[in-house]
Amino acid sequence: MAAGAKSVESAKKKRSFRTKASIAVAVTGVSVISLVIVGFATADDEEREVNADCVDWDDYNPDGSYLVVDDDHCEDDDGNTYIRTYGSYYWYYGGRHVNGRVMSGSTVKPSDVRIVSRSGTVIQRGGFGGRGSGGG
Repeated sequence: MAAGAKSVESAKKKRSFRTKASIAVAVTGVSVISLVIVGFATADDEEREVNADCVDWDDYNPDGSYLVVDDDHCEDDDGNTYIRTYGSYYWYYGGRHVNGRVMSGSTVKPSDVRIVSRSGTVIQRGGFGGRGSGGG
């Protein structure tokens, strides 16, 4: 009977070891996968940047372009950038420049990207949002 009890005890220990080993492998695998996902997400956020131009909303051409004006028109006296507009001046995101005008962009502010005016003012930092200002 003592030999039978020892073999039962030995079998329980082996099962317990295998279970612990399986759990350790699973936890390690999940951790590695999580780190890879976070790494790719972080790398993606760092690379995403959108240019913005301050435009005169009243100077619209039939070709869909707006006149680009100085960033000061879209900032207050302290250098803080306006979220949307001040008077008839708007931040215009993306788009392409043609002879002092910009077209094919949007007035809808993109999220989770770094937004920088063409003169270098940081309008929004990427990642979890937030907004900052800086000199150009």
